[in-house]
Amino acid sequence: MSRDGHDTPLWKTVFGDPVHVLAFGFGSGLAPQAPGTFGSIPGVLLAWLTLPLSLDWRLGIAMVLILSGIWICGESARRLGTHDHPGIVWDEIAGMYLTLLVAPTGVAAWALAFGLFRLFDIWKPWPIRDLDHRLAGGTGIMLDDLVAALYAALLLGFGGWIIN
Repeated sequence: MSRDGHDTPLWKTVFGDPVHVLAFGFGSGLAPQAPGTFGSIPGVLLAWLTLPLSLDWRLGIAMVLILSGIWICGESARRLGTHDHPGIVWDEIAGMYLTLLVAPTGVAAWALAFGLFRLFDIWKPWPIRDLDHRLAGGTGIMLDDLVAALYAALLLGFGGWIIN
């Protein structure tokens, strides 16, 4: 039996449905350990690919990731029959992308941003845990990662303010 509770292997379920392909981060959410961490990697790649664009364009991409993610995550969860399957990582992609919008460009800064986002997403300090448990559907799936991204971004901004 697969992780989705059906007899079909999860990878077949994911790659057999475009909604799941997106929700599972093009397969990155299928990692057997730490799918959220592996699922954050496409967010880093997207941020790197869009660096040449203006901030306005990158903010627009962030909005598309967020708004589409509400539907993608909610629909994938509905089709799988579970609230927030660990392999659904579109929310991590969006959260990682948002975090990197405020991080200085550079390997060290991006590694710190990655670590902070993952820390807050895993730890889920208040109100992240409450949001995760109280809101259903795609909004709940997305919102806890967006708040984790906000916490990481605030810490990055505060750290940059102290350094300067």
